[in-house]
Amino acid sequence: MHPPPTVDGNPSENGHPIARAPDTAAAARRQVTELLRAAGVSADSVAAADALLVTSELVTNAIRHGGGVTAFHATLDGDILRLAVTDARPQRPVPRSTGHGHPGGFGWPLVRRLTEHVDITPLPDGGKTITTVQRLV
Repeated sequence: MHPPPTVDGNPSENGHPIARAPDTAAAARRQVTELLRAAGVSADSVAAADALLVTSELVTNAIRHGGGVTAFHATLDGDILRLAVTDARPQRPVPRSTGHGHPGGFGWPLVRRLTEHVDITPLPDGGKTITTVQRLV
Protein backbone atom coordinates (compact mmCIF):
# COMPACT_ATOMS: atom_id res chain seq x y z
CA MET A 1 0.00 0.00 0.00
CA HIS A 2 1.22 3.47 -0.86
CA PRO A 3 1.49 6.15 1.81
CA PRO A 4 -1.11 8.92 1.62
CA PRO A 5 -0.27 11.64 -0.89
CA THR A 6 1.60 14.59 0.57
CA VAL A 7 2.65 17.93 -0.78
CA ASP A 8 5.16 19.62 1.40
CA GLY A 9 6.67 23.01 0.85
CA ASN A 10 9.44 21.85 3.17
CA PRO A 11 11.62 19.23 1.46
CA SER A 12 14.08 17.31 3.57
CA GLU A 13 17.76 16.72 3.23
CA ASN A 14 19.14 13.72 5.14
CA GLY A 15 15.90 13.59 7.11
CA HIS A 16 16.08 17.23 8.19
CA PRO A 17 13.57 19.75 6.86
CA ILE A 18 14.74 22.54 4.61
CA ALA A 19 12.72 25.71 5.17
CA ARG A 20 11.16 26.36 1.78
CA ALA A 21 7.53 27.32 1.59
CA PRO A 22 5.39 28.82 -1.16
CA ASP A 23 5.89 32.56 -1.34
CA THR A 24 2.51 33.20 -2.98
CA ALA A 25 -1.01 31.85 -2.67
CA ALA A 26 -0.80 30.82 -6.33
CA ALA A 27 2.23 28.62 -5.61
CA ALA A 28 0.43 26.97 -2.69
CA ARG A 29 -2.67 26.40 -4.86
CA ARG A 30 -0.50 24.71 -7.50
CA GLN A 31 0.88 22.34 -4.86
CA VAL A 32 -2.60 21.46 -3.58
CA THR A 33 -3.92 21.09 -7.14
CA GLU A 34 -1.16 18.54 -7.83
CA LEU A 35 -2.03 16.68 -4.64
CA LEU A 36 -5.74 16.56 -5.51
CA ARG A 37 -5.04 15.51 -9.09
CA ALA A 38 -2.75 12.68 -7.91
CA ALA A 39 -5.57 11.47 -5.65
CA GLY A 40 -8.11 11.56 -8.49
CA VAL A 41 -10.06 14.61 -7.28
CA SER A 42 -11.44 16.51 -10.27
CA ALA A 43 -10.10 20.04 -10.57
CA ASP A 44 -13.60 21.10 -11.64
CA SER A 45 -15.29 19.78 -8.49
CA VAL A 46 -16.78 21.90 -5.72
CA ALA A 47 -14.50 20.06 -3.27
CA ALA A 48 -11.40 21.14 -5.20
CA ALA A 49 -12.65 24.73 -5.46
CA ASP A 50 -13.28 24.83 -1.70
CA ALA A 51 -9.86 23.31 -0.96
CA LEU A 52 -8.13 25.86 -3.16
CA LEU A 53 -10.07 28.73 -1.60
CA VAL A 54 -9.03 27.62 1.90
CA THR A 55 -5.43 27.26 0.70
CA SER A 56 -5.49 30.78 -0.78
CA GLU A 57 -6.97 32.34 2.32
CA LEU A 58 -4.56 30.67 4.75
CA VAL A 59 -1.48 31.54 2.72
CA THR A 60 -2.65 35.07 1.91
CA ASN A 61 -3.38 35.73 5.60
CA ALA A 62 0.06 34.39 6.56
CA ILE A 63 1.67 36.73 4.03
CA ARG A 64 -0.42 39.81 4.87
CA HIS A 65 -0.79 39.44 8.63
CA GLY A 66 1.67 36.77 9.78
CA GLY A 67 5.01 37.99 8.50
CA GLY A 68 5.13 35.45 5.67
CA VAL A 69 4.73 31.70 5.24
CA THR A 70 7.54 29.83 6.98
CA ALA A 71 6.21 26.31 6.35
CA PHE A 72 3.45 24.69 4.30
CA HIS A 73 2.24 21.11 4.40
CA ALA A 74 -0.72 19.42 2.72
CA THR A 75 -1.79 15.80 3.06
CA LEU A 76 -4.70 13.82 1.74
CA ASP A 77 -5.85 10.77 3.67
CA GLY A 78 -8.86 9.23 1.95
CA ASP A 79 -11.29 12.11 1.53
CA ILE A 80 -9.70 14.27 4.24
CA LEU A 81 -7.43 17.16 3.26
CA ARG A 82 -5.20 18.55 5.99
CA LEU A 83 -3.47 21.86 5.42
CA ALA A 84 -0.89 23.33 7.78
CA VAL A 85 0.39 26.85 7.23
CA THR A 86 3.03 28.26 9.56
CA ASP A 87 3.88 31.94 9.81
CA ALA A 88 6.20 34.10 11.87
CA ARG A 89 3.74 35.91 14.15
CA PRO A 90 1.94 34.51 17.19
CA GLN A 91 -1.24 36.60 16.80
CA ARG A 92 -4.33 34.51 16.16
CA PRO A 93 -6.60 35.43 13.24
CA VAL A 94 -9.53 37.58 14.21
CA PRO A 95 -12.70 38.18 12.24
CA ARG A 96 -12.87 41.72 10.92
CA SER A 97 -15.98 43.58 10.11
CA THR A 98 -16.25 44.41 6.45
CA GLY A 99 -17.23 47.89 5.52
CA HIS A 100 -17.00 50.62 3.00
CA GLY A 101 -13.46 51.72 2.42
CA HIS A 102 -12.03 48.66 4.21
CA PRO A 103 -11.40 45.83 1.75
CA GLY A 104 -11.23 42.26 2.97
CA GLY A 105 -12.50 40.66 6.11
CA PHE A 106 -14.06 37.65 4.40
CA GLY A 107 -11.16 35.18 4.45
CA TRP A 108 -11.12 33.91 8.02
CA PRO A 109 -14.90 33.35 8.16
CA LEU A 110 -14.65 31.44 4.86
CA VAL A 111 -11.89 29.21 6.24
CA ARG A 112 -14.00 28.48 9.33
CA ARG A 113 -17.10 27.77 7.24
CA LEU A 114 -15.45 25.49 4.64
CA THR A 115 -13.44 23.34 7.05
CA GLU A 116 -14.53 20.84 9.65
CA HIS A 117 -11.81 21.68 12.12
CA VAL A 118 -9.27 24.47 12.61
CA ASP A 119 -6.41 24.27 15.08
CA ILE A 120 -4.05 27.15 15.89
CA THR A 121 -0.82 26.06 17.53
CA PRO A 122 1.54 28.65 18.98
CA LEU A 123 5.21 27.92 18.33
CA PRO A 124 8.12 28.38 20.74
CA ASP A 125 9.83 30.77 18.31
CA GLY A 126 6.84 33.11 18.40
CA GLY A 127 5.07 31.99 15.24
CA LYS A 128 2.01 29.80 14.83
CA THR A 129 0.72 26.97 12.69
CA ILE A 130 -2.87 26.93 11.50
CA THR A 131 -4.03 23.44 10.61
CA THR A 132 -7.35 22.77 8.89
CA VAL A 133 -9.24 19.56 8.23
CA GLN A 134 -11.53 19.55 5.21
CA ARG A 135 -13.67 16.67 3.94
CA LEU A 136 -13.65 16.55 0.14
CA VAL A 137 -16.95 14.71 -0.39
